[in-house]
This record gives sequence, C-alpha cells and structure tokens, in this order.
Amino acid sequence: MSAPTLYLAPGTCALAVHIALHEAQAGHELVRLDFAAQQQRSPEYLAINPKGRVPALVTEHGVLTETPALLAYVAQRYAQGQLAPLDPFAFARMQEFNSYLASTVHVAHAHGRRGSRWADDPASHADMLRKVPQTMAECFGVIEDHYLQGPWVLGEQYSVADAYLFTLSGWLRSDGVDVAQFPKVADHRRRMAERPAVQRALA
Repeated sequence: MSAPTLYLAPGTCALAVHIALHEAQAGHELVRLDFAAQQQRSPEYLAINPKGRVPALVTEHGVLTETPALLAYVAQRYAQGQLAPLDPFAFARMQEFNSYLASTVHVAHAHGRRGSRWADDPASHADMLRKVPQTMAECFGVIEDHYLQGPWVLGEQYSVADAYLFTLSGWLRSDGVDVAQFPKVADHRRRMAERPAVQRALA
C-alpha cells in the first residue's frame, strides 16, 4: 500500500489529522499549502478537493475530506494505534464530540476570520468578530462541563478526539478567550503537549 498524502496548512484544523497519523505511527507524506498565496484555490488543489479547504487525505482508495471523517478513517485504518473505541456507543460518542467541534466550535471561530462567507457588509463582519469571544467561551463551557471526561475526552481512553480538541483549543487565545477559565481544557492541553506524536506534528 502507498502511504497516504495529507494536504494541510499551518494553523488549521488539519493539525488534528497530522497528530493522529503520528499517533498511529502511520507513514505519510505531507503537502503544505500556502493560504496567503491562495494555493488552496489553485486548479491543481481544487482537482483534489473542490471545496478549496484543508485537510484532504489522498488514500489508496481515493480522496477524503472533512476532519471528523479523516480522524475516523485514521483510527480504523490503523487500528493497531487504538485511537478509537471499538464499542459502537462509545464510538458514536466520540463522533458526536468531533461533530460538535466541526459544526459548532469551528464555525464560531470562523465567524471572526471568514465573515465574508456569511455576509458582504463590512459592518456585519465587524459585528461577527466582536461576538467570537462570547461564542467560543460558550462552546468551551459545554466542552468543560459536559464532554471532557478527563484525563482524555473519552475518559481513560485516548482517541483521535483528543487531537481534535487540542487543535481547536489552541485557537482560544487568538479568539480573545483565556483557556485558564476552563481548568479541564487547560489540563488537557498540557497533557497533549507532552505527547511525542503531538511534538512531532507541531515540529
């Protein structure tokens, strides 16, 4: 089998998939896109991912996009890494959490940087930007109080959900939110930063 190729850009949610590949000890190739140069909108990349976003993972069977799908694929394709529960209910809970990060938390963050997706008026963009600290704090309040079981998202079992949470919690400071108000999330970030796979992905 040929090694998968991960398309990513610095500071994006693709970091979660990169961490997961390292955790699974899965050989892979990396292609870094320069968003400032609009490489994600190039014809070459749009042929891989017509959405013009990252991550995209080119596998032996075809291209996969969307972070929750890629994380589930890595966990199941490289099952020896034990990065997802085998129990169907526990797996669904992991997917519930990952879906919340993708559909709610990431969107709340994007309103501060990608306001043009939702409105044309610059005043609307400014209003969305002002709202980001509140909405992100609300999202992480839900994570702190209802999702993060500790020491990992699913309790004692580490999973790809932890890579995803680490990635998005890394956006809090730039969104005007102090992670210290969420002690469990802050502790999770410390634990993650000590993992060799996380260190390799960040490097």
